[in-house]
Amino acid sequence: MSPTDPFAAADLPAPGDLVNYHGSLTDLHGVFVVLPCPCRICERLDRIGSTETRYMLIDPWGDLPGPHHVRRQSITRSTANG
Repeated sequence: MSPTDPFAAADLPAPGDLVNYHGSLTDLHGVFVVLPCPCRICERLDRIGSTETRYMLIDPWGDLPGPHHVRRQSITRSTANG
């Protein structure tokens, strides 16, 4: 990501970034692709201005279902993103 990228400047994962999940679902710890959570609840929270963005994680290899409704505190941007 470039230094002028707003996601990088705010240290937020951009859609499609690789992230390391280290949340409460310990059996799912590992590397995932991050997207904004598309569920109705998270979408409504975004629409009313919630500052707590939630994410959906996708297994980049397609082997495991990833967790949904993931808090920002449960993920770290992978250094593989650049």
